[in-house]
Amino acid sequence: MSGFFARRPPDQPGLAMFLNAGDPPLPVLADVMRMLDDCRVDCLELAVPFPHSVTDGPVIRRSAQRALADGVGLDEVLGLLSGILPRLRHLRVALLADWSHTVRGLTVPGFVRRVADSGVDGLLVHGLPPRLRAGYLEAVQEAGLPVVATCYAASTAEVKAAAAESATAYLYLVAHYGRSGGKLTADRQELADALAALRRTTAVPIAVGFGVRSRADIDLLHGLGADAAVVGSAGVARIEHALAAEADVVEEFHTFVQTVSPYSANR
Repeated sequence: MSGFFARRPPDQPGLAMFLNAGDPPLPVLADVMRMLDDCRVDCLELAVPFPHSVTDGPVIRRSAQRALADGVGLDEVLGLLSGILPRLRHLRVALLADWSHTVRGLTVPGFVRRVADSGVDGLLVHGLPPRLRAGYLEAVQEAGLPVVATCYAASTAEVKAAAAESATAYLYLVAHYGRSGGKLTADRQELADALAALRRTTAVPIAVGFGVRSRADIDLLHGLGADAAVVGSAGVARIEHALAAEADVVEEFHTFVQTVSPYSANR
């Protein structure tokens, strides 16, 4: 349960895509995941859908609502992952779960064990209360489940240090404050400084997200020191368009992946 971004060429940035589980519907999502694996996308950050995210813009919020309306929850997502993960050759999957919507009604060790048993490659818990952090980190260590930790480029040194210490899968550096779905507006020097500081304190890959919409954005972040980039709203919008047009979701998303993938020109 490791290897995030480890199989990329040494001079190429890694690529992670974000999707809400259930948007597209789970049987189609399984086909999308196989396509991402064939395209050698490094990571899928897959969210158990939850409502009213304060950090997500309208595109990802609508996506989550479509998935929730179809009744997709933790059980359905883990069932999908248990079936498909053993057949993936390159793609790694990091599960994102919201504390309030998904985890709070469960014990932390029980939740972590269920996630680990699905075979997922990493876990990110959104909105985890600070008082539960130590117990959570103990549970994931006991389960052998790699952790995705997050911080902002503008976070305090203490917050960055805590994220660097706890990340064992990769560290997700959020480029700037605000909601997802906009452009990459982060101050380049601030971002470069944050990447350099984190690099001195962690050995795991650092992936940058928020506002990443194109291969040019990915190349820019790689030039600033990022190991990988996370593409979210731009890809989710392509899913939304395909569903609304009753088009082939897998083919539409494949076309989008080809436009952003650092590897597509080499295949």
